[in-house]
Amino acid sequence: MKRILLSALLTLSLVLAACSATSTPPPSSAAQDNSQPASVSDFTPTPTDDPAILATLFPNMGGNSEMTRSDQQGVIIMEITPINLGVPADTLEFEVVLTTHSIDLSMDLATLSTLTTDTGVSVESTLWDAPRGGHHVEGKLIFPATKDDKPVLEGATKLTLTIINVDTPTRIFEWELK
Repeated sequence: MKRILLSALLTLSLVLAACSATSTPPPSSAAQDNSQPASVSDFTPTPTDDPAILATLFPNMGGNSEMTRSDQQGVIIMEITPINLGVPADTLEFEVVLTTHSIDLSMDLATLSTLTTDTGVSVESTLWDAPRGGHHVEGKLIFPATKDDKPVLEGATKLTLTIINVDTPTRIFEWELK
């Protein structure tokens, strides 16, 4: 009887071990369906994707991290990175990261932000696309790409983003353009 029980346990162990060794993990959500090749229209380049475009638009900057501007006035740290300055679009977009451990970040940056060029063109932000509140907020600050039917960046060599009244009277972020 002990022999039969031992044999049954051994057989069961082997079957379970074999089943677990051949089982496959569930497909990951990041898995791609490679049955259809990607088309050119599936990829939209941005200036930060192509170092050649980046170097042309921002000759004084060596890479993405150098495009990020940071302001640490008051108790809020702001980091701002242009997203699509070199790609024809209806909007000019900036990634904004706000960090604090003291106050709530529920303000609407669109009402507090102005984009200005050295050619005298100035536009107000149209949208602050981010969650409201908390101590760590990330979102997009969006501006129109044209004013009076002319591109905002046309002929500009310097771009200035000014944000007012966010724990300090004024925060200024600048980028040199070609």
